[in-house]
This record gives sequence, C-alpha cells and structure tokens, in this order.
Amino acid sequence: MMLGMAGMLLRGLVLGAALAAGAALSLGPAQAAFKTKAEFAILMDVSTGAILFEKNADELMAPASMSKLMTLAVVFKALKEGQLKPDDDFFISEHAWRTGGGVSGTSSMFAKLNSRVRLSELLQGIIVQSGNDACIAIAEGMSGSEDAFARLMTAEARRIGLKRSTFGNPTGLPHPDQLMTARELALLAIHLIKDFPAYYRYFSQRKFFYKKRYRFFNRNPLLSLKIGIDGLKTGYTKESGYGIVASGIQRGRRLVLVVNGLKTKRERKSEARRLFEWGIKGFKEFKLYDADEVVASARVWGGSRYFVPLVGNGAVRVLLPRFATSKTKLKGAVVYRGPLKPPIRRGDQVAVLRITGAGDTASNVPLYAGEDVEEGGIVTKGFDSLVHLAFSWIP
Repeated sequence: MMLGMAGMLLRGLVLGAALAAGAALSLGPAQAAFKTKAEFAILMDVSTGAILFEKNADELMAPASMSKLMTLAVVFKALKEGQLKPDDDFFISEHAWRTGGGVSGTSSMFAKLNSRVRLSELLQGIIVQSGNDACIAIAEGMSGSEDAFARLMTAEARRIGLKRSTFGNPTGLPHPDQLMTARELALLAIHLIKDFPAYYRYFSQRKFFYKKRYRFFNRNPLLSLKIGIDGLKTGYTKESGYGIVASGIQRGRRLVLVVNGLKTKRERKSEARRLFEWGIKGFKEFKLYDADEVVASARVWGGSRYFVPLVGNGAVRVLLPRFATSKTKLKGAVVYRGPLKPPIRRGDQVAVLRITGAGDTASNVPLYAGEDVEEGGIVTKGFDSLVHLAFSWIP
C-alpha cells in the first residue's frame, strides 16, 4: 500500500473540517479505559468502518460455531445466484447423523437418519440451534464431502477479502485448519448484513419448531435484552472458550462485535453487552466533508490526467468519542494501492480515508473516483515511465 501525497497533507485538513463542524475531538479518560475479560475482541461501526475497540483482533483463534457464518455465507450466495432454492431438500447421511446428529453429543437439530430435509429448515436449524447435522448435510449436498465444502469456504473467504481464515469443516467442531481472527469474523458479519439482507432476518428468529417434536430457542443471549441486537452467532468448544459474533442497531447506528475466549456463558453475555452499550453511548458521528466535496487526489499512471479527485459516497463521516475537547490531534491519510491505472470510472472505489488519533478509534472511510479517467496517449505513458525509472515509483 502507499500513502498518496495529498493524504499526507490531509492531517490538518481533517482536523480543521471537524472543528468547523463544531465537533469535540479528544478522548476522555473513561473512554480509553474500557477493559474486557475476553481474550479476543473487536467492535466495529458498520457505516463508517470505525474500529472502536480491539484486543488481539488479528490473532488466529479457534472460532467454534461462529465459523458457521462462513457456511451460511456460501449458502446465501448460492441462493442469491439461483443455484439453490429454499425448497431444495438435502439428504441426512450416516456421517451427518453420527458426526453432528443427536447421537454425536454436539449441537444438533436432530434430523432423522436417511431423511431428506428442506434447505429452509436446515438454515433455521443452523442459525437458531447451531445444528451440526444441518451443516454437514448441506456440505455433502453442495460439494460431496465436508473436506470439499471446507475448501469452498476458504475460497469464498478469500473472494470477500478475508486473507487469513481457513476452514477444515462446515461446523466449527475442533479441526487444526479451523482458524479465524476476531477482525475477519466481524468483516464476515458485515458481509452477511450488507450482501444478504433477505436472509439476515433469520438471525433474529427467536425459536424454531421442527417436525412438531423439537422446540429450539435461539442461542444468542443478547436477542432478549431489548438493546437492539438482531444477530448473529454464538460459539463454544473447550479449545475456544465461549464466544459470540453480534450486531445490532441503536440511535441509528449499527455496530458489529466479536468476543471470544471467555470462561462461561454468563461472561459471554455480560462482556458482549458491555462492549455493545459502551460503543453506542461513547461515540458519535461527525461530518468531515459534504457530498461530492473533494477530499484529496490520487496519482494516475498512464492516464488522460495525472490525478483523479477522490470523494465519498455522499457525505464523509467518521465516528469519534462523544465526550471530547478540541485538544486531540487527529491524523488523516488517503491510502491506496498505486499509482492507479486507467480506465477509472466515476464511482469506482479506489482509496480509503484513514482517520486515527482518537484513543483506540480508527475510522476507514471508502473513497471513490470523482471523475472518469481514460487511458492516456504515448507521450503521457512515456513521461510516467520516465518517472518510474527515475524514482522507482511503481511497486
């Protein structure tokens, strides 16, 4: 990655813009002092991309059943693209029954051996009951085996930008290849929320009655607290401890949190609630730039123009501590992989505005090309090549 020259100059501009908007910009002592018993944790604001809190967020860990979110991401994608339908049925093999069914002693939706179950029921069995038999049945039905489906999960993780997560099965049961970070679990949750709104509603489903015999109640303990939580998934194994990926809306803001490595269910519930409510109460959005206002410019190689203006998708907003003074120095930088190469179309996301300096908070705001840039002529390309030879400009 490289910092655009305009990004280096943005530090003073960002602070000035925030002050002009009447923002209070320093971190109070109480905001900096948040502590959690969780071994791994992260709290993110969905609209601004701000990281409000993190602890060991980039360390690989056993995600347990929280990794079922990747199983669901693969299935939701297939549904969205028409490769699957909710009424499709899947076979409950002996392997699915023994490894994840009632006889396994693990979380199960108790699907009958050699039966066929509709996909819509299997999805509810995964989301509400964390059914391992449901996960294995889907994996075998889509890919032929757990191993093949796990490879599909890893490939899908890379496609959506998760660079470190690996999967050995669709269930989250102990496996040496079942590894994720708290940050990538949070990014996965955001992917599900944004890309699959039609299916995200399943995560707030409180109960699921299966075959009139089994009554399952959602394992997410935050759904009943009336604090705005509407998803996503709990997890537990002896190796991982107790964890949860959760998301909710309060005061018009959606947050996503991950905690893992806790000792008890009670700790999981209380630590997740504390983190969510701290994020809601302690931070506020501030507008830095109006819609279509140029934030900075990025260098273009071999284009019809040397620079492309960068703008936000509407007004550029960042999340900052609510209780602050004007003494804090924010730092702003435009980050992009560059120089950019044409053709570039207006509206293409080409950079990120990164704001840091307010305690543990870091906001990453996507920036977009404000104009089209076509390929340049021979003279332009020749000049840029000379710059490259002289200054080793292009990575």
